[in-house]
Amino acid sequence: MKPKMILTDLDHTLLHSDGSISEYTKQVLKKCQSQGILIVIATARYWIGAERYIDEIRPDYEITTDGTLIHRQGKQIYSCSMDQNAANRIIQDLKRQNPDTEITVAAGRQVFWNSRHISESEKLHKAIFHDYERPLDCPVNKIVAELFDSKIATEIADKNHCRLQCYRGENWYAFLPENSGKIQAITELAKLLHISLHEIVSFGDDRNDMEMLRICGKGVAVSNAVMDVKAVADDITLSNDADGVADWIHKHILASL
Repeated sequence: MKPKMILTDLDHTLLHSDGSISEYTKQVLKKCQSQGILIVIATARYWIGAERYIDEIRPDYEITTDGTLIHRQGKQIYSCSMDQNAANRIIQDLKRQNPDTEITVAAGRQVFWNSRHISESEKLHKAIFHDYERPLDCPVNKIVAELFDSKIATEIADKNHCRLQCYRGENWYAFLPENSGKIQAITELAKLLHISLHEIVSFGDDRNDMEMLRICGKGVAVSNAVMDVKAVADDITLSNDADGVADWIHKHILASL
């Protein structure tokens, strides 16, 4: 089986738990590219939070920011955004719940953040400080804030007609454009490249990966994935710390080429 594209999540899937990528995994991905197979990452991370891994593995395309952005070698080719008025309403709703809550906002590759500790952040040290006292004046791809009551997050999302995304083991909630997500981005990229979804192998671990595992020709869960993801996967590979993605690719794709 030789797919035309390999699509993989980063955290808890391609990356080890300490945030590293093994040399073995890098070599396997490069071997795929040498065989004409596209390598695409699909991550909830902002582009600047994924940048170090983009530099390490050099994917052909980068789906970031929960599927609201696609880049090719740093050049934006797709964006799903909400207008500035909708974004500012969500920000104000969040601030009314907790004036001190930290809020990050993605606008393309830019990320705004009201933290005084930006320089100390491993993921977001390239963010731009913004206290949100003045409204944003640009379209927005994603807004993230920490909330300790899921009902409040749902109420804000419903009121503003946006998509709500929560993350594994965290109290952080993302507010996204209504018709956004990883599968929307994957579908757009497949159309652009004239590739059938059946010609894609995808890898994931969390609930926001479930749809992409379902729609691709082969959906593979790492063994450390949540149970809901394993239930919809076509196959289960080794854990992220055991290089499960690379192991599966080696056994089921490269070994037969």
